[in-house]
Amino acid sequence: MKRLLFKIFCVVAGIIAAFPASASNDTVPHDSIQRLLRYEQRLERIQQRWQRLIPSYGKIQYAGNMGLISFGTGWSYGRNKQWETDFFVGFLPKYESDAAKVTLTLKQNFMPWKCHINESWNFEPLACGLYFNTVLHNDFWVRQPDRYPKGYYWFSTRIRTNVYVGQRITFKIPRQKRFFARSITAFYEISTCDYYILSHVGNSGYSICDLISLSFGIKMQIF
Repeated sequence: MKRLLFKIFCVVAGIIAAFPASASNDTVPHDSIQRLLRYEQRLERIQQRWQRLIPSYGKIQYAGNMGLISFGTGWSYGRNKQWETDFFVGFLPKYESDAAKVTLTLKQNFMPWKCHINESWNFEPLACGLYFNTVLHNDFWVRQPDRYPKGYYWFSTRIRTNVYVGQRITFKIPRQKRFFARSITAFYEISTCDYYILSHVGNSGYSICDLISLSFGIKMQIF
């Protein structure tokens, strides 16, 4: 009798123990799927953020108060890709100085309108922007060196603030002929900098030709 009761007890205990295990086995796969989905979503967001750091175009610019020639890259963004942020490395020959110099430029561009000429050509009637550039050389400084009298130089010779306006025309490369870029843009810019403007104020001998700079460039859109 005792053995029979013991066997019944073991069977009942086994059945009771099986229910939580069964319930657990039913819920674990569902929870695992949810965790996996959340992980995939986080991974996708991280990948998208990293992809945004990849430059979407390359540029070559001649003149513009940023070196004789400058090579740059940057990012297009905005609903209609009307905003751009550029980073340039430029080369400045020595001319009458002791040595050639390297320049760095950070540039923000805005193109409010885009006119579609046809399937292959676009025209941007206005491009404008602001950029900061510096010359990597000891002859230029942010703060006036002690060797000069106090107040002799009241502005920084290392960092220049520039503004510009210009226009662009873009050729969209046919899809079957694309190799390195999806489109090529030619542009020109008329620019000036803070030093030129300050020098022009109150100085009648400073002509308008000394105030502005004309530059040309090519942009190769990759993405």
